Amino acid sequence: MNLIIQGLEINNSDLRALAKLSQADGIERITGQAFRLTRASDSADVPAHCAAAELDFAFVNPDLKLSDFKLIAMDMDSTLLAIESIDEIADMLNIKAQVAEITQQTMQGKIDFEESLVRRTALLQGLHQDALQRVYDERVKLSPGAEIMLQKAKLAGLKTMVISGGFTFFTERIKAKLGLDFAAANVLDIKDHQLTGKVQGEIIGRQGKAQVLRQVCEALGLKREQVITIGDGANDLDMMSESGVSIAYHAKPIVQNHATYSINYVGLNGVTNLFLQH
Repeated sequence: MNLIIQGLEINNSDLRALAKLSQADGIERITGQAFRLTRASDSADVPAHCAAAELDFAFVNPDLKLSDFKLIAMDMDSTLLAIESIDEIADMLNIKAQVAEITQQTMQGKIDFEESLVRRTALLQGLHQDALQRVYDERVKLSPGAEIMLQKAKLAGLKTMVISGGFTFFTERIKAKLGLDFAAANVLDIKDHQLTGKVQGEIIGRQGKAQVLRQVCEALGLKREQVITIGDGANDLDMMSESGVSIAYHAKPIVQNHATYSINYVGLNGVTNLFLQH
């Protein structure tokens, strides 16, 4: 296998130690924050060393190319974006802490997503719709490395998609801004320019995300192994199980336990560094 090591700061001493632990026969530089240890053996000592050194690691099939995949599907809040959009909307009503607490419990899998979204959206009742644009203009930030990852994915021929338990107000704007191929999310109910506190139609939650991904794969004629998914919360687990490679990005422990690979330190560009680019 190739052992991919990534970190914000990587010491040569750590690379040498990891090469020894994994019995790798070479060290190749991918970027300043990513290295490939070739012909490495899976070793139980590697995770502990990487955790202590604050490094991300992944044992990857050495023949796996980015172009072997055809679709990369990602969650939006705290994944593609560095914020939780619903928490930021709540901040416009000075109830961010109250909503963020429910968000946290949901991402950890302690509260059912659909119930959580209904509860959080109800708290937004009466907010003027202009506040949504303010959140987009003032608060929305891409996660580090997002644009590099998308650029490399597109160059390798992959379609790109955001699947969110959040709201279409944000996914549609992000889709246009980043040139994504597909976007799916929930629709906020708005009457007389104010949020009613309700979500229109069926909620895209944990199962809904997986269903949307299956529909897109069916439309594109893709097999599961041609798909990469990226998520951070419990409501991403079903979607992630529909892909050949799933990435837990700065994710809750429940997600890391089920993902193919975890990225805890570097940005989203760490996803494309896992695979050969040609």
